[in-house]
Amino acid sequence: MEKRIYLRLGDKVVHRSYQQWGEGVVVEEMTSSLPGGTCLVRILFEDGRQRTFNNDMDNELCCYYFGVRKFWQFDFDSIAPARRRPQRTRRRIAH
Repeated sequence: MEKRIYLRLGDKVVHRSYQQWGEGVVVEEMTSSLPGGTCLVRILFEDGRQRTFNNDMDNELCCYYFGVRKFWQFDFDSIAPARRRPQRTRRRIAH
């Protein structure tokens, strides 16, 4: 059975309950190929400590459910600007 992985190598994260840890970055992924094996992720936080979490979204012990949140990054410069419709001009009728 495939595991649903939450974090990937290099992802930047923060823990909602432990802001004092600072931001973190995923430095290691460990996923077992055996059925029922573990799926772990190691995160290095700004406080200098590495912490290991479960990384399987289908597991109730997944780090997501314990407050680890990923910083989603979007490159808005690579998105083409939306086309605008030409403005309609209103005609005024003089009385």
